[in-house]
Amino acid sequence: MKTDIKNYTTKYFGTDGFRGEVNVNLTSLNAYKVGRFLGWYYKSHLYGCNKENYRPKIVVGKDTRRSSYMLEYSLVAGITASGADAYLLHVTTTPSVSFITKQDGFDAGIMITASHNPYYDNGIKIINKKGEKLDDLTTYYVEQYLDGNFESIGVLEEDLPLAKKDKIGFIVDYVAGRNRYLGYLISLASNSYKNLRIGLDCANGASWKLAKGVFQALGAQVYVIGAEPNGLNVNEECGSTHIQNLCELVKEKQLDIGFAFDGDADRCIAVDENGSVVDGDKILYLLAKRLKRLNNLNGDTIVTTVMSNSGLEKCLNEIQIKCVQTKVGDRFVYECIKQSDYCLGGEQSGHIILKKYATTGDGILTAIMITEEICDQKLNLSKLVSKVVLYPQHVKSIKVISKSAVTSDEEIIKAVNNVKKELCGGGRILLRESGTEPVIRIMIECESLSLAKKYANSLADLIKERGHTVE
Repeated sequence: MKTDIKNYTTKYFGTDGFRGEVNVNLTSLNAYKVGRFLGWYYKSHLYGCNKENYRPKIVVGKDTRRSSYMLEYSLVAGITASGADAYLLHVTTTPSVSFITKQDGFDAGIMITASHNPYYDNGIKIINKKGEKLDDLTTYYVEQYLDGNFESIGVLEEDLPLAKKDKIGFIVDYVAGRNRYLGYLISLASNSYKNLRIGLDCANGASWKLAKGVFQALGAQVYVIGAEPNGLNVNEECGSTHIQNLCELVKEKQLDIGFAFDGDADRCIAVDENGSVVDGDKILYLLAKRLKRLNNLNGDTIVTTVMSNSGLEKCLNEIQIKCVQTKVGDRFVYECIKQSDYCLGGEQSGHIILKKYATTGDGILTAIMITEEICDQKLNLSKLVSKVVLYPQHVKSIKVISKSAVTSDEEIIKAVNNVKKELCGGGRILLRESGTEPVIRIMIECESLSLAKKYANSLADLIKERGHTVE
């Protein structure tokens, strides 16, 4: 069955899965239906499976949110009801699910997480057998099923067939897969970290045990914060989106370096020995320079997004490294890396993709590679990124009723164009829809931070005056 999805606009899925407030936009029934569909899909003609009596295998992980357990049970009920087998990694990171899906030959992987969002949000990230984000066609099929459009997926019954008797799927405790992923990370380090004092902020999220175990196994003296999850405190004043606590820890304990992750640990933001933040742009510079030195930077090119600071591109050009830009979202970064056979890309927010080692952003992996460069060069982090001069940049996020209504509002478009004219090429403005939240982001980059904030606040006020914001 051929399906044209060229002009299809997703209803539930954003750039990083199905995400929303639990029991408002994302319910246990939604999760059950996603599981039902995937359990059926990977043995269906729609997927191209021609094996009679085939039992798909789907591996499932989750972060520490209270609702993750509810959604996990609903997903697994759906998977097994359709005749597929569910393998549970329990609390683990998104990159571990990606790694195990590919490494252990699963048909798909599912990660239950809302990443950097607050605890009351959650999400369902679906990963294909190659460890990559779900393709657009399969996303379309999932959404058609969620809306009851059975004919669109070639089903003529009132619903998908339920498995019966011995065809019902079974559930497997697969914590061994998570441990194998940790062993893989440890194996990537060539140095001993026994002389390093490292701080970790695990965001009360998925990495709360894993990250500490990795760096202790490598010999580091580890200091951990954000490692007391209670189901309601993930990302709450901690982790990569609230870096100040880690900055203070590094200074107070006189640590060599600190790393902060988000709720599902696919992001990493670093803190140098002085307690200064080293964001994703500076991390990209460090890793690009490292790969070039090791003759491992294909095409002497890295992939960034439109949110990356213009100062990064300038600094990379000075060492003969080019940048290719994509839309915001690590999915788009990875697609560009894969298509052009590049090996490094990422986002200012700390999603860093090293294609040789992973098919998604991996916060702990990124932290290891930064530490490897510190050991190899025998230099501290501040020295390794000292050449990077970033331009003043301010990002403002606004919760809105309709993202598309904001970006199509003629008065707002006019205001954005006026800012562009006033900047006269001495800066830039970006107004974009978040791919994971009901949020509009305003990014201003110009000669001073105060001016950037002035422009951003003025545009935010206009969006509110036009009636687009949530009261």
